[in-house]
Amino acid sequence: MNMEEYKVLAPCGMLGYGFPKASFQKGMEHKPDAIVVDAGSTDAGPHKLGAGTAIVSRQACKKDLELMITAGAAAGIPVIIGSAGGSGARIHVEWTQSIVMEIVKEHGLSDLNIAIIWADIPHEAVKASLAAGQCEPLNMTVKPLTEERLEATTRIVAQMGHEPIVKALEAGADIIICGRAYDPSPFAAAAIHNGFDTALSYHLGKILECAALCADPGTTKDSMLGILKKDSFIVKPLNDKRKCTTISVAAHTFYEKDHPYLLHGPGLILDLEKCTFTEHGDGSVEVRGSRVHETPIYKIKLEGAARTAYRTFVVAGVRDPLLITRIEEVEELVKQQVQEYFDDISENDYQIRFINYGLNGVMGQLEPTPTPGHELGIVIDVVAKTQELADMICSSARSTFLHYGYEGRKATAGNLAFPFAPSDVPFGAVYEFSVYHLMETRDALEMFTCEFIQGGSR
Repeated sequence: MNMEEYKVLAPCGMLGYGFPKASFQKGMEHKPDAIVVDAGSTDAGPHKLGAGTAIVSRQACKKDLELMITAGAAAGIPVIIGSAGGSGARIHVEWTQSIVMEIVKEHGLSDLNIAIIWADIPHEAVKASLAAGQCEPLNMTVKPLTEERLEATTRIVAQMGHEPIVKALEAGADIIICGRAYDPSPFAAAAIHNGFDTALSYHLGKILECAALCADPGTTKDSMLGILKKDSFIVKPLNDKRKCTTISVAAHTFYEKDHPYLLHGPGLILDLEKCTFTEHGDGSVEVRGSRVHETPIYKIKLEGAARTAYRTFVVAGVRDPLLITRIEEVEELVKQQVQEYFDDISENDYQIRFINYGLNGVMGQLEPTPTPGHELGIVIDVVAKTQELADMICSSARSTFLHYGYEGRKATAGNLAFPFAPSDVPFGAVYEFSVYHLMETRDALEMFTCEFIQGGSR
């Protein structure tokens, strides 16, 4: 197929975040060739992967998907969902699949061909790869992946590249539900399948995965159109309230990278050093000069989560200027008193942490200007081996802090103001990334299997 341009409609920056219907409809008026949306992220950490829960509610996900699927079916164009359910494991993909099947049934779209690309990686495959020296930590902060930690990992996924998605499109998929995917890959796959440049397709995908976040004002809750040409691409907002500028698009090109112009993905490195950005005067920006280099060994990023503890926390406020001036000192004394009282419990079994918003609650010890305000928000965060222990230690820390008699205190009614009752919130299980590695594979398709179902099937 020889196409002069290829149009991709990105409804929003995260499936379930929502988008103006008018923006989406305006995008459909441009006759896009595909509707693609990213549904996943590790920005919030490993909890969703470990616990098997979604990032957004089922109702929010269905509201977005209903518009996308019905519009895609009417236009005869594919709808592609990346990192289904948030983390892209089987439990998240099946959750998304149930919503898709509900929509196609309600709208009589049983003739749609639905592809599901699984991204779950067996523990045995990771173990074998480790033994062969073909699996390495992504960075120095990752703990050693022992057999015990691997066994404790609830589920493992890998980020797929564009290749499995292209294969599903070649097989005639109308809807593709991807497991965990490298964020730009679903966008790039649609264009690559139709003969467009890999580098430009991936660079456009890098921008469209966040939809209108590259516009001014930026947001993930609005639609964006990407127009691929043979030697460039254009990003175009679909809401008159927004426009793209060279600065807004170039700035988003630098978004979420550890290098100014190199972006690593499955089997490739996107090189954006020579890119140019040109404003068209109508709110759109054209980009040229994207390049890509294939890596000598194809590697995929693994993500796995293991339950490590349980959490209970308290939110409170402090207004006493005397306490504010010595807040960290008093907190350390509170911690010591709790530890002394529970001296029969190993300090390795729990951790007490105080987060002081208004002083250094965001950056902690890295805060360059720790100047306290007239009031502080305090989070007492307790992580312990069991939920019962976390509840007990948090209760003791809260009550000790509430009545702690620091030097100079005049009022004895209490040091903390609680906005909620009950004050203590049992959060539940805490997860950490036990697997955050790069694993060598024979090729791009080896670890990702594709299954097809018809819209009328269960």
